[in-house]
Amino acid sequence: MRNTFGNLFTLTSFGESHGAAIGGVVDGMPAGIPIDLDFIQHELSRRRPGQSRITTQRKEADQVELLSGIFEGQSTGAPIGFIVRNTNQHSNDYDNMRELFRPSHADYTYFVKYGLRDHRGGGRSSARITISRCVGGALAKLALRNLGITVQGYVSQVGNITLDNDYHHYDLNQTESNAVRCPDAEKAKAMEDLIMEVKNQGDTIGGVITCVVKGCPTGLGEPEFGKLNAQLGAAMLGINAVKGFEIGDGFDIVNHRGSEVNDLFVNDNGRISTTTNHSGGIQGGISNGQDIWFRVAFKPVATLLMEQPTVDLQGNPTTINVRGRHDPCVVPRAVPIVEAMAAMVILDNWLINKSARM
Repeated sequence: MRNTFGNLFTLTSFGESHGAAIGGVVDGMPAGIPIDLDFIQHELSRRRPGQSRITTQRKEADQVELLSGIFEGQSTGAPIGFIVRNTNQHSNDYDNMRELFRPSHADYTYFVKYGLRDHRGGGRSSARITISRCVGGALAKLALRNLGITVQGYVSQVGNITLDNDYHHYDLNQTESNAVRCPDAEKAKAMEDLIMEVKNQGDTIGGVITCVVKGCPTGLGEPEFGKLNAQLGAAMLGINAVKGFEIGDGFDIVNHRGSEVNDLFVNDNGRISTTTNHSGGIQGGISNGQDIWFRVAFKPVATLLMEQPTVDLQGNPTTINVRGRHDPCVVPRAVPIVEAMAAMVILDNWLINKSARM
């Protein structure tokens, strides 16, 4: 089982949803970075359950404990170990799933691959494991802050409700002003109403997160097997429930001719720039100095609070009735996870690029 992400800046995670704790080790953090514990905790709080009426009502403080790699408020360059203890598991809610496979979950594939599975919330396959990603991403953001690089995500679609414009038309500082994490207040209200409607039906719904990286220098990424867009795609597709990734104009670009979507070069006060950014800030797999922007599609949460047909461990037809506390839409809580993965990819490539040239 592969549990380490990254090349020079790495995150190794451990823990299960209903185990004692979730934790990890971050290695490759540059020395001398001020460690803002309040900021790290804030990033975790953006992901934690029970923060609004449209999220799961599991109550967890998600309090992070930093165990190593920090001295007098700064990173030392040594591995940073951390732990977040689980305190509010309702494992009994999953007793009726011990012998059943939940539709569209990892239950069946885990069972076949390993010969066993933790039926309590999915164990290692639970989205609760993304706690480690948020801590690693928060540390990466602190390092990127020193480089003038920011990573900001927002919800741009829930179900059939979508923002009409790209990120330039919105004040992304308004993203945290509502429970949906959408910078358009009117659309946010419609999205929240839709999520509540779906929740009341015992159903779930998916959506899209848009993420923007600003201040990224030119030259990050490799021209062949380590393309920056491919690394970002792999990082996003590794998040629970993600089914789609597109960068820049993405799939819509096929509706246009090259003359319409080529990003033309210009001299912008002595700096080479482009008049447009259809490429999403990456060309030839390498960052070109423009904003990096991409979209991530999340499927509807697989756990429905309604009866569904399934099979048991022996393949016998049966039905399943799920109990417990679950998100009707995972997208609002996934914004900090998307940001975290992007931040780790960008910092990792910045460190690789720094080591590649004298």
